[in-house]
Amino acid sequence: MIRHKPFGSGHPYVNDTDQRSPARPRAGEPVTLGVRTSPELTNVVCELAETGHDGTTTHTTVPLTRVPAASRGQVVDGGHLASAQAKLARSASGWQTTITPADPLTTYKYRFTADKPEGGKEQTRWFSFQAAAWKAAPQALHIIGNDRVIRDSVEVLHDGSRPLRIRFALPLTPEERVTGFGERFDALDHRGSTLDAVVFEQYKSQGAKRKTYLPMPFAHVIGGDGWGFHLDTSRRTWYDIGASDESRLIIEAEVGPEAAHGDAFLSVKFFEGTPAEVLRSFLSDVGGPKELPDWVFKLWASGNEWNTQSEIMRQMDLHRETGIPVGSVVIEAWSDEATFTAFRDAEYQPSPDGAPLRLSDFTFPEHGAWPDPKAMVDELHARDIQVVLWQIPLIKMRPHPLGQARNDADAAVREGGLIREEAPDGSLRPYRNRGWWFPLGLMPDLTDPEAARWWTEKRRYLVEELGIDGFKTDGGEHAWGEDLRYLNGMRGDEGNNLFPVAYAKAYGALLESAGKAPVTFSRAGFTGSQAHGAFWAGDEDSTWDAFRWSMYAGLSAASSGILYWGWDFAGFSGDVPTAELYLRSAAAAVFVPIMQYHSEFNHHRKPSRDRTPWNIQERTGDDTVVPVFRELVELRERLIPYLREQARKTIATGAPLMRPLYFDHTDDQEVWKHPLQWMLGDHLLISPVTEEGAQSWTTYLPAGSWIDAWTGETYVGQQTADVPAPMNRIPVFVHAEVWDEMKSIFAADS
Repeated sequence: MIRHKPFGSGHPYVNDTDQRSPARPRAGEPVTLGVRTSPELTNVVCELAETGHDGTTTHTTVPLTRVPAASRGQVVDGGHLASAQAKLARSASGWQTTITPADPLTTYKYRFTADKPEGGKEQTRWFSFQAAAWKAAPQALHIIGNDRVIRDSVEVLHDGSRPLRIRFALPLTPEERVTGFGERFDALDHRGSTLDAVVFEQYKSQGAKRKTYLPMPFAHVIGGDGWGFHLDTSRRTWYDIGASDESRLIIEAEVGPEAAHGDAFLSVKFFEGTPAEVLRSFLSDVGGPKELPDWVFKLWASGNEWNTQSEIMRQMDLHRETGIPVGSVVIEAWSDEATFTAFRDAEYQPSPDGAPLRLSDFTFPEHGAWPDPKAMVDELHARDIQVVLWQIPLIKMRPHPLGQARNDADAAVREGGLIREEAPDGSLRPYRNRGWWFPLGLMPDLTDPEAARWWTEKRRYLVEELGIDGFKTDGGEHAWGEDLRYLNGMRGDEGNNLFPVAYAKAYGALLESAGKAPVTFSRAGFTGSQAHGAFWAGDEDSTWDAFRWSMYAGLSAASSGILYWGWDFAGFSGDVPTAELYLRSAAAAVFVPIMQYHSEFNHHRKPSRDRTPWNIQERTGDDTVVPVFRELVELRERLIPYLREQARKTIATGAPLMRPLYFDHTDDQEVWKHPLQWMLGDHLLISPVTEEGAQSWTTYLPAGSWIDAWTGETYVGQQTADVPAPMNRIPVFVHAEVWDEMKSIFAADS
């Protein structure tokens, strides 16, 4: 076997051994060409033909050097081999060579040849590329609104046959700060940095790695005139925000082969006004949030090891016994882990054509994991606890599917409802997941209405007959590579970022069609996700750094129009957090739109790593955890009428519910020195304690008159206040003019 994939796996940040790098070579830059081979092949060479603009062709043969094989960001030879990697990778060898800088207007044609041990050659087909170069293209940008583009900055990267990217610059004045860009974990103000916008599954440490599940090509520019912009594209974009030239915001974007507007390849829309006005204008274009029911503001409880009916009820009983209110339980490990539509241990006759099943088709063994899921859901509803089930947008193919899972896979292929990819011979075949989670799975094209209906109908009985209230729409980042093909003709470079938007939309539509609110709980998204359900910040460790990163994520997501947002407070991965971290982050979560605890699968090893308050209390030996946590959740319950009212205002006005201070105080430079404070709605200023060991906490109070919610003391704004920070509370300040109507929320905790 000898394989070369010019565009690799599509991993946006790491090149594979067997790809061309860069995939779209640019004039003046070296080009690395690589292959992966079966280990018996030797003497790998590249046959290279270079044809210049004068028609002259030069032929050379270039030897390749053996290198460690890497795929999807993981080294195969000599490094850690993730269990998700395919067997072929384990025995493959990597080979590479780097050719001299590519010349513009030169066509490069190449193939690879290797010696077989028994004699003879094995070779690839021919591949080709032209070196691209930047050229001025003042008409290539379609501008809507107040034109802020530095006109001579517009350039297009062209390879002689098609445009590849567009680049342009916007002016920045010294006082302007740039924020937004979807959910960002490392900062609010991105001035002086670079970043990109592509949906990516960064497992933990998102703040350190500066990658995100939920990017958007949208930003606010705060200070000066006050404005913002949105690039009307679903392709990948890049931003140099005063890093290379402090007076310029330089934007680069992938473009399609055809002009989108006249001679223009990209539209950029500018918005003017306050941050709330900018956000409202943006949402009027892309769609704003829908109001969700009050139960989403209650505590969400979840643990990946809660994989039986008895365990779910045990945990909910413990909530009742400890007097800790809970509004919903998220059940992740409920399914057979094959169809993701049937409960584990359920008995049924598989549908041979992949048609949907009904509840009456299943028998639930008395001694199985889920002996009576309908009775369980009914009992939870009687306790005013809603039920959310976990989902993944893939058809699992490893191990090889059997029974209903096999029938579903066959039906998806037969009925043409899958995303496709280019095969080595250039034909199209079903896409096999290139990510490390559920590798090689098939992926339904949920951007296609009919394919989405086929997929969600299999889950209808869960909603209509079982009474499920929502879905945790996990994943959504599995579409890798520009070679992918969607059913409407989109290539991967255009469709991959849109997939998670369509995913949540499809499940929301299912819920609405059954008379339920469209409660989806997603981690991935893009422009347009604002209209589809709730979101959480993804996978993270139980560390103080992760706590702070998550706060940045929530504030930046809110500034981009995400209303219902939360995170796994105190983290979900690794050993349990300290009692201090658990309670500090829980106290912050009281004042975030979604309050949820969750824990990662730990193979049921002891001691438990559940993030329940009783387990944290037992593991840490701190007997204050349960009573303090109860206080915090009771406070959250009293906040729900306010959260409902303020969420409705957010939908009407665009001003975020979890609101960065710069929204209301654009000219106050001090707010940027306290980036992890926020307004919760119009009247509550929240100042979470994000440092270990703090006994008191300093809060910046913007202009106005403020009341300490815990003491009733009055403070004048535009100063800092250093206040005590016991473990059962964080600094909260209330606008003085509404204190009389709001003080009862806090009185029980005074």
